Amino acid sequence: MRKSISIAEPVSELRRVPIRECGEPLVNFLDYGGRLYLDRPRWNYRRETLLRETVARKLAEASKRLPRGYSFAVIEGWRPLHIQRRMHLSALQRWREMHPNWSETYLKRVVNQFSAPPDHPRVPPPHLTGGALDILLADSKGRPLDHRSPYEPRDPKGYFTEAPNLTKEAAKVRKILKETLESVGITNYPSEFWHYSFGDQGWAYRGGHPYAIYGPIAPPDYTPPAEDDTDEPLQWVYEET
Repeated sequence: MRKSISIAEPVSELRRVPIRECGEPLVNFLDYGGRLYLDRPRWNYRRETLLRETVARKLAEASKRLPRGYSFAVIEGWRPLHIQRRMHLSALQRWREMHPNWSETYLKRVVNQFSAPPDHPRVPPPHLTGGALDILLADSKGRPLDHRSPYEPRDPKGYFTEAPNLTKEAAKVRKILKETLESVGITNYPSEFWHYSFGDQGWAYRGGHPYAIYGPIAPPDYTPPAEDDTDEPLQWVYEET
């Protein structure tokens, strides 16, 4: 019998999942059609519109299965390592300011639940594999719907997919998003309602698969923009309208 899994998907568990890299390329997911939009950036760096080919195809197929009047708004797919390092640093900084009395050990444990540690030798950050994406349900014009009420923006209590006391509308939106993506095999990381993946270690862990098929990858001849390749924490730039 399989032991119960943790919604936090800790590194201590993910490192037990082997990776058998399949060699599938990264592709521009916007080229695959469907009811799909690129949402506004959350942080101050250049995003790439890349996913593994199978994930891009599944995403396009899922968008066609949405109920009439809905679409997907993708925040990001593949993310380079230097950005993941800066994002993790930003998360550490923010949570340290929110909880100055926490020990560093406990702080990192919590932060790692919401921002993948960038440098673990056996557990690559999910976005670095090209199998993970941050995505929201949107209206027919690509405007994201309400996923979080009554929680305030960036309130960690509202991050969990099954967060308590959601409004009827927010719960409905999350349900449609989850059921539609899972109908094509893209599964949700339950600590973040917006984070889904296929083929990475998180997907294998939550789905009981014997191994992951995607490890870390980068586009051929990829060169990061000089202004992004720094050691500074990222800055949050998203404002709700």
